[in-house]
Amino acid sequence: MAGALLSFSATAIAVRELAPALVLFDILAARAAAGVAIVGLVALSRRRPVPARRVPLHLARNLVHWGGNYAWSLGVTLLPLAVVFALEFTTPAWVTLLAVLILRERLTASRLAAVVLGFLGVLVVLRPGLAALQPASLVVLGSAVLFALTAVATKALTRTESVLSILFWMNLIQLPLNLAAGRLFPAVPAVAFEGRHGLALAAVCVAGLTSHWCLTSAYRRGDAILVMPLDFLRIPLIALLGWRLYGEPLDPWLFLGAGLIVGGIVWNLAAEARRRPLAPVPRRA
Repeated sequence: MAGALLSFSATAIAVRELAPALVLFDILAARAAAGVAIVGLVALSRRRPVPARRVPLHLARNLVHWGGNYAWSLGVTLLPLAVVFALEFTTPAWVTLLAVLILRERLTASRLAAVVLGFLGVLVVLRPGLAALQPASLVVLGSAVLFALTAVATKALTRTESVLSILFWMNLIQLPLNLAAGRLFPAVPAVAFEGRHGLALAAVCVAGLTSHWCLTSAYRRGDAILVMPLDFLRIPLIALLGWRLYGEPLDPWLFLGAGLIVGGIVWNLAAEARRRPLAPVPRRA
């Protein structure tokens, strides 16, 4: 979990540093290319094939995930980092709602509480009607919905596909999408690409994979009721980093809203643990 916390935070900071020198689509293309190379080498070294048995579902999942990735990355460049992370943590609430609507799962009291507290937390973070409500906030909230749809599709894919196969095809499908979007919507970078940007680009490529490898490994070795609350430490960690690196204010409303979001998720996790052993919580890849 320490590796996941550091990797997710490093990805956000690296995207923020790279944005003036590279178009976002080019940053995401580089990350996808690194993913294809690294996951492909792992598959070869382990002699594990990565077939795509359900191509339509792979395509649908990755179109949605591609949109979510772009929206999240755009939010990182426009909003305080802690706000982005707090809004991203509404994804489990959206997953719960979508699982009831799409997968016909049962809506229990604890699941309903997680959804309601998640939405209340969003209202506290964004404070509709005040200056904190910006179009960029709605973009990041939209990314959380897209990540939730991705999680539902991932849950369906894991019935027939390996994690290695899902990761490989995710990067392989999204690489040409990012390259094409970068050519269709060209933009002139604000600053020249320098050596420090090279380090940030390497961080995006590496941390983009290590974050999810670390998180998946943590869920494999520990119960979700213990692991997921540790993941929430990303909010205070990125808030401190944003304050130290970019002078972003430590907003008490943000922490109150994040507390409501986190409280609903932990409540639901505890209730699920009492009902049956927990499977790993779906997260974005």
